[in-house]
This record gives sequence, structure tokens and C-alpha cells, in this order.
Amino acid sequence: MNAQTKVSGKGQVVIPKETRDRYGIDAGSVLDVIEMSDGFFLRPHRSKKSGRSFDEIMADIRSIYQHQGPPVSIEDMNASIDEMFRNRDRSSDI
Repeated sequence: MNAQTKVSGKGQVVIPKETRDRYGIDAGSVLDVIEMSDGFFLRPHRSKKSGRSFDEIMADIRSIYQHQGPPVSIEDMNASIDEMFRNRDRSSDI
């Protein structure tokens, strides 16, 4: 659906009801204003937080990935991360 609206003297615009309903926009909703080369568009702001606790998220991860083998030490993890960044830096020098 494409629609038109006017800007009020206070810089306000009315978003058509059908569009507000479709995207769940109510009074007080936060909208992102995205600038483009030829104008801008508005989109409902979506929080990146899921609302789930750390334990719930970790339980989901554990249900997908079942580690087989001995535990990995923090030192080994840090060494692997360091190596990953060294390799990335070397490949970007090429």
C-alpha cells in the first residue's frame, strides 16, 4: 500500500490507520528514521533484546549444540580467538 500524508505546522505527520495497524504502531511507539539518498523512510523500532533470560538462551543453545569431548579451558579459548584475529589481520594485508 502506498499513501500520502501532509506535514503539520509542528512537523508532525499522520500515518494511515491501516499502516499503523499492520505494523503495530500505537501512540508513543518509537520509529527509526532512515535517511536515503533520495529521501527517508520510517520503520518501527525493534528492540534487539529478546526478553528471555541468559539461562533460557543458554538452554536453547545447549539443546542445539551438544559438545562432545573434554571441557575447553579459558586459556585455550583465548588462544584460539587470538589466532583467529592474527589470521584475519594477515589476510587483510594481502
